[in-house]
Order: sequence, then structure tokens, then C-alpha cells
Amino acid sequence: MDCSGRQGAAALSASRGSIAAKTVKGFSLSPSFLPLSAVTLPFVAGSRAVTEKSVKMKIWTSEHIFNHPWETVTKAAMQKYPNPMNPSVFGVDVMDRSVDTEGRLHSTRLLSTEWGLPALAKSMFGVTRTCTYVQEHSVVDPKQQTFELQSTNISFTNLVSVDEKLTYKPHPQDPEKTVLTQEALISVKGVSLSNHLEGLMAKTISVNASKGREAMEWVIRRLNTEIEELTATARGTMRSPMAAAVADK
Repeated sequence: MDCSGRQGAAALSASRGSIAAKTVKGFSLSPSFLPLSAVTLPFVAGSRAVTEKSVKMKIWTSEHIFNHPWETVTKAAMQKYPNPMNPSVFGVDVMDRSVDTEGRLHSTRLLSTEWGLPALAKSMFGVTRTCTYVQEHSVVDPKQQTFELQSTNISFTNLVSVDEKLTYKPHPQDPEKTVLTQEALISVKGVSLSNHLEGLMAKTISVNASKGREAMEWVIRRLNTEIEELTATARGTMRSPMAAAVADK
């Protein structure tokens, strides 16, 4: 499966449509964030024909506290990719970005990823390559200090659905900390041992979530270093004219 930007944009375009808002197990899916059942894409070349019957779901949740204020964590989250901790995400394209009348920033991005599916899952799905496109929609609300992000795969949708939701909010007892709540809804379609495969994918998501938190700390350190360097440069620039003026006296 080719991971060219052209095919990714085409996949994202194909996934959009006129769909009413829907809620699935706590996931509020707006028309811009399509439920997987609404996405219709051609079967992946080499994949086994599957049906929609016997679709089951597995829910994975996690909570993490960052020892950084919400503004810092939000900036890092928006600059999370690429990072050395999770090289499986190798492409990020901004498809749309706007600010609404309430001052909230809405962003839609297309992520090109290499899914780390277990060998058993690849065998049962009948695929050899796992290059996947993920549609991501996020909303940053600076007034309420919330950053909500929802993502869904738009490749392999005839085989598996993974809907993720991340929410970043200030810690209720300590504004210098940020709480990340992460949820994933996983469903494997029309293959035997679907529960086992969903369990394997939940473990993969858990591992990737841990890598993602490490990546956030890495980005925060990088941003802090850049700020320190800019501050030092600015101070040096200000001192030079002053030193020259003193020397002239």
C-alpha cells in the first residue's frame, strides 16, 4: 500500500460526507470526525474479504499527569510529530485550520503512520504492509483551557476500526500540572478470534501511549531549550550596544 500524500488526501476526501453527529460509548463524533461505519473505502489489495457481522468492540482508557502547565503541554502536543520516540508517524499534513467566533482553534490533519500490528494480526487480516492514514481533528479552547483531539483510521476500515480521544485539562488542584485523559475504541470486523486481536491492538495502543508521553516530555525540553537560547541571544544583543556606549565614554 503506497503512502503517498496524494493517496492520503484522496482517502481523507473519500471519507467525508453528510453525516449526522453520533455518540459511540462516550465518543462524540461530529460530521468532520466520521464514525468508522460511515467510511467507505475500497478493500486493501491482498486483504481477505470480510463482512460487517460479528463486529465487537474493546475500550481502552488511560490517565496521565504532566508536571507542566496546560499552555506548555498544549504547545508540545501540537508539535508532537515527528519525534524519535514514535517514528511510526512519519507524515503530518494540515488539511484545514480555522478559529471560530469563540476563539477556539479547530485543526484537521492527516497522519501517515506505520501500524505496528503483531504478526498474527497481519496473517489473519491477510495484509503484509500496514501503512495507514489517520484523520485527526482537534479543538483548542484557550478560555476554558481545554485541548480535545479525536482521531480515526481511514485505511483498513473494512478490517479494523480504531477511534481515539485525548483530552488535556489543567489539574483541578494544581494549575502547574496538566491531566491527559486518553480513550480508544477498537473493533475488529468479520474475522475469527476478534477478541484476541482487539486485545493485541489494545496492548499496542498502550505501548504507543507510553511512547507518546515520552515524546511530549522530549518536545517540552526542546521548546524550553529554544526559549532559553532565544532569551540568551536577546540579552546578548541588548548588552552589545550598551557595552559599546560605555567603551565610547
